[in-house]
Amino acid sequence: MAEAVARKRARGGGGAARRAERTAVSIETAKYIERNIPLYEILTDEALETIETNAEIILEEIGVNFVENPGALERWRAAGAEVTGERVRIPRGLARELCKTAPASFTQHARNPERSVEIGGKTLVCAPVYGPPFVRDTEGGRRYATLEDFKKFVKLGYMSKWLHHSGGTVCEPTDVPVNKRHLDMLLAHMTYSDKPFMGSVTDPSRAQDCVEMCEILFGKDFVQDNTVMTSLINVNSPLTFDEVMMGALEVYAANNQACIISPFIVGGAMAPVSVTGTLTQVLAEVMAGIAYSQLIRPGAPVIFGAFVTSIDMNSGAPTFGTPEASQILYGAGQLARRMGLPFRSGGGLCGSKLPDAQAAYETAHTHNAALLGGVNFMLHSCGWLEGGLVASFEKFVMDADQLGVLHKMAAGVTADEEAQAMDAIREVGPGGHYLGCAHTQAHFKSAFWKTDLFDYKPFETWDEEGARDTQTLAARRVEKMVSDYQQPALDPAILGALNDYVARKKAETPDSFM
Repeated sequence: MAEAVARKRARGGGGAARRAERTAVSIETAKYIERNIPLYEILTDEALETIETNAEIILEEIGVNFVENPGALERWRAAGAEVTGERVRIPRGLARELCKTAPASFTQHARNPERSVEIGGKTLVCAPVYGPPFVRDTEGGRRYATLEDFKKFVKLGYMSKWLHHSGGTVCEPTDVPVNKRHLDMLLAHMTYSDKPFMGSVTDPSRAQDCVEMCEILFGKDFVQDNTVMTSLINVNSPLTFDEVMMGALEVYAANNQACIISPFIVGGAMAPVSVTGTLTQVLAEVMAGIAYSQLIRPGAPVIFGAFVTSIDMNSGAPTFGTPEASQILYGAGQLARRMGLPFRSGGGLCGSKLPDAQAAYETAHTHNAALLGGVNFMLHSCGWLEGGLVASFEKFVMDADQLGVLHKMAAGVTADEEAQAMDAIREVGPGGHYLGCAHTQAHFKSAFWKTDLFDYKPFETWDEEGARDTQTLAARRVEKMVSDYQQPALDPAILGALNDYVARKKAETPDSFM
């Protein structure tokens, strides 16, 4: 009965919720991107078929390891795989056949239905950086992240027009016990934003906590019938599935929540140095992981993931924004589309220590590759620095601003009568100008994409205002967005129930920082 009441309040709202909604400031969020442009296909059909054939050979002859997970081994054995110790060899065609029950697209519902996103097909959903233990800003420099930093990022994400998703571990709040921080992070996503969010994958029990918190927010029946969370399941490349990630996958798949099955590859270290060889391993790992999710629950939503970087052969450090990484992204997108699955890759990836020119170049290369490569869910869209070790507040708003460019590019070019502008050309004629003509006056507000960050003022004005560089402008924008932030309305009964759940779960076990 309590769940039914919570469900009604969450979706329909009580009197208190309606009063809160009337006083809340509405934050503009652009709809997820729907591409109206062709995708870039780098591989021929022959190359794709070769990769698919070789991936099947890997699964059948070499196999994959499911470590410390007897239940997974038994499921594979029952499905027809050959199991030797922890090694699973999957007969040719079995994994691909199992993957066929995964949906080609799905809706991830937000607590504000207007913010729900469609993942798959021609869409692109942008989510922020995920996982850094450090944060950086112009005032405090590089430091370990705290829960207050995490909440600040969630607020910035909520305020960012071009960001469709609140993300997951936007930074790792190291001042909160490891075994309890997932509760605080998910509570922050649920209360400081009304955009979709991600669940915890650091332990199966924590994944279950996330499911139960969603049942409070959305209602138990709604959660079982709909997808309200997306979660990142990384493969321990090469060809290893550990018990922690698989345990989280089992929880989410059983409860109809989406999982990104994503090999985590530094090329030359965890996969071959060649693009084709890496794509072969990626496909084998993804097929095994997605197939396993369908053994848990046929029809469970999944995303074909590919996180691949190159490597600096002198230092061993991962490199980002490289041609090879883009080639792998393009190829993986083709493979995902041939399987009829949503695709995750890309992001604002860079190896730079600061939000500087290196960061901008590398990020732009990856953003553009994600748009043209058919990515449906782009994690790390904004805020990533130092190879993913750092979440930067300034880079967060810099990247989030540039996501607007992807929206504009994805819309394509219209050629209707108004776009042809023949009336304007006739009106102006030779030697004139278009500033005052009727066509310009009708369209000048929306004709060109406009940044909310960059400085286009004349030199003299820019100099008088302090000659501020982009990082300085970004720091000012962070301050303004946080100052303007207003918390989205949430039914007080649901908020109370969430707070009570978090307090109870924290009280059940002692703190652990390991």
